[in-house]
Amino acid sequence: MNRDLTDQPAYPPEINDPAAEPAERIAALKGFVEAGGLASLPPLNGEINNHIHTIYSFSPYTPAMAALKAREAGLEAAGSVDHDSYAAAGEMREACALTGLGCVTGFELRVSLRHTEFADRKINSPDSKGIAYVTVQGIPLWAGERVGEFLKPVTAARRKRNIRMTEGLNRILAAAGLGGLDYERDVEPLSMYREGGSVTERHLLYALSLRLIEAAGPGEGLLQFIKEKFALELSGRNLSYLSDPDNPYYAYDLLGVLKGSLNDRIFIQPEDEECPRVETLTAFAQSINAIPSYAYLGDVTESVTGDKKAEKFEDDYLGDLIPRLKDFGFQGLTYMPPRNTPAQLARLRRFCRKQDLLEISGVDINSPRQVFQCPEIRRPQFAPLVESTWALAAHERLASADPRQGLFNPEDPLAGKSLAERIAAFAGLGRRKW
Repeated sequence: MNRDLTDQPAYPPEINDPAAEPAERIAALKGFVEAGGLASLPPLNGEINNHIHTIYSFSPYTPAMAALKAREAGLEAAGSVDHDSYAAAGEMREACALTGLGCVTGFELRVSLRHTEFADRKINSPDSKGIAYVTVQGIPLWAGERVGEFLKPVTAARRKRNIRMTEGLNRILAAAGLGGLDYERDVEPLSMYREGGSVTERHLLYALSLRLIEAAGPGEGLLQFIKEKFALELSGRNLSYLSDPDNPYYAYDLLGVLKGSLNDRIFIQPEDEECPRVETLTAFAQSINAIPSYAYLGDVTESVTGDKKAEKFEDDYLGDLIPRLKDFGFQGLTYMPPRNTPAQLARLRRFCRKQDLLEISGVDINSPRQVFQCPEIRRPQFAPLVESTWALAAHERLASADPRQGLFNPEDPLAGKSLAERIAAFAGLGRRKW
């Protein structure tokens, strides 16, 4: 999923300025659109992406720029999903409306299954047993404040763990003869924490990347430094990227290398305060008329993002897991077609249909080298994923106007219909220009 970095369009810089207010970014985007800027972009291609990260977790893109980049890629609908944060939602909705895209908003977090039969299994989290990544999507406009309150203790617990992990980074830096990082001075300012965003492990490693670049300089000096101090000798694409001192994404590329090699040396397992019980999360999502969804990973053979090791996850016991997800209260399942084999996805989708789980697709975007396109979505077998995206877009707008409406709301006029019939009806509404 690496992008061609040549011939990229130039946009007003305010659109992607993290220091600007959301209203200022939206105003800059509106000016670009009103000046005819969209006419210079490629035509829409029918693709969608429901899993775009923004600056409110870890990403080079503001919500306004994320929407614009989605439109640049020819997408017809886009969705923001940030880790432990819903702060991007309002800006994302406005930006998608300006660029003519359907919009779905949500957040992602870890939940605990340590009290279940999956306590000692790796589920879909590379770093933990008994912990699962999930999303909540299609959140109504009126629920934003409640989401913020729900995530507040998660954010506080994560901050405590981040500070402890920074101490681990500092031990690595000390062994390399370098000064340590101060969490409040060197890490948090790289995030949107003060504006409601989250601080992730990637922020910590990005701060480490900046420190290493400062100490050794980009290019051959840094390659020699990490070889001597960390026993990291690179090859292939990573070697090419980090050999080039003029690489505009040098710190991001170094972050990817460090995440794959050093993360396990600093990672601290999250406590229960940071990972709500799975039933707590699904009950909350349903209480605000949003859709709790399990994020399928599947056994990893070759990591698309380059920062995951080949490893086995939930495939061996998927037949046991999927029915239990339904018991736990999940209404959807999200997955990324480029990351799995056709056989994995065909099997997964059979389980989804059997359990009446809404299938949601999107490829997470958190690096400037990743592309927003997902051409796999245009294959005939994945047409239902496009329909479900438009159904989600309609669900979010309808539920924002009337809490009794929604894909899974028992009071919705279509509640007695099958899931397939509801998706078809909602998708038709989602495609309308309201």
